Amino acid sequence: MNAPRHHVVVGSGVAGNQAAETLRSRDPESRVTMITVSKLPFFNRYDLPRVFRGERDWRKFIIYPAEYYLDNRISLRRATQVVSVDSARRTLFLAHNETLHFDTLLVASGASPYMPAELVEYRPQMHGFGSFRDAIAAADALPKDGHVILLGGDTIGLDLGRTLLDIGCRVTVVIEKHTFWPHEVSADERPRYIQALTDMGFEVVDAAARGQIAAVRAGEPGLAARRVLFRDGSEIHGDIVMPFFGVAPALDFMLGSGVDIERGLLVQPNLRTTNDAIYAAGDVCQIWSDADKRYRFYYGWKNVRAMGELAAHNVTGADEPWVPTQDEGLQLTADGRIHSPFWEYA
Repeated sequence: MNAPRHHVVVGSGVAGNQAAETLRSRDPESRVTMITVSKLPFFNRYDLPRVFRGERDWRKFIIYPAEYYLDNRISLRRATQVVSVDSARRTLFLAHNETLHFDTLLVASGASPYMPAELVEYRPQMHGFGSFRDAIAAADALPKDGHVILLGGDTIGLDLGRTLLDIGCRVTVVIEKHTFWPHEVSADERPRYIQALTDMGFEVVDAAARGQIAAVRAGEPGLAARRVLFRDGSEIHGDIVMPFFGVAPALDFMLGSGVDIERGLLVQPNLRTTNDAIYAAGDVCQIWSDADKRYRFYYGWKNVRAMGELAAHNVTGADEPWVPTQDEGLQLTADGRIHSPFWEYA
C-alpha cells in the first residue's frame, strides 16, 4: 500500500493558507504540513492599522484558530524556521536540526519589509510594521495626536497613513522612488498623485529636493523623539519614524536549493519552479508573463490568495495558467483622493 503524499507549505499567510485548504480538499488522504516562523496562527495583516485605533487583542485579528488546523488535519508548525532546501532529495532542513521529507513543496513564505542599504544602520531608530508585535510597539510609542514620519510611502504605508490621519495624527510622507510602490506611476502623472497626498492631509517632503535621506536619529532633549536628517543639512522631527520602501521576497532558505532565483523564485505560468516538485505562490515568486516577455511579481490580497489556490490545484494534478484577478492601477477618486486596489480585500 502506498504511503500518502506529503505536501509541505512554507508560509502561513494568505497564499499559504489558501494553498493548504485547497490541498486538503483536493487530496483528502494526503499529509499536509504548514511551516511558519510566526508564533501566531493565520492573522489578517491588512487589519494591522486597527492597532492604532486601540485594538490590542491579538485574538481579534486571527482568521483561523488552532482548531481549524486540527479539524482539517493540517499539521501547523509555528515558530519554526526553514534553514535550507535540498530539491534533489526533497528534504527541508529546519533550524533545530530536524529534517523533513516532502513529496511536493509549495513555497508561500511571502516577503519582508525592504530597507535601503544606506539606512540599515538606522533601523533601531525606526518602528517597523511587518508583524503584530511591530504594530503594537509603534502604537505604544506614538503619543495621542502625535506626529508620524513615513519614509518612502509605499501602498502599505499610505494605507496606514490614512488611519493615522483619521485618528487625528500628523503624518509626513518623505517621498522618493519607492513612493506608491508597487504601482508604477509615470513621471507625467506623478505630480497629480503627490498633490493628491497633500489634498488627503499628508504633509509631503521630497527627499530628492533635499539631497536624499542621510540619517535617522534620536531627537534632542526637549524636542520630538526622532529626527530625519537630509544631505542638504535640513531635518524634520517627529514622534516615530516608520520605513515603507516596499518588500523583498523572503527566500534566503531557498538559496542553493537548485531552483532558479532572480529577485524571487522564478516560476512558469502554472506556478511551478524549475523543479517539478516545487511550486511557489504570493510575494515570493516571479511569474513568467508572455505578454511582458519577462518574469514579474503580482501583488494584492486577491492576487495572492488566487495564487495559493492555483498552485495547490496544479500540485494535485491540474495544469492551469496564472491569470491576474486584481487591477494593478493606482487610481484617483472623484474627490481627488488616492485609492489603491491593493487596499481591497474580502
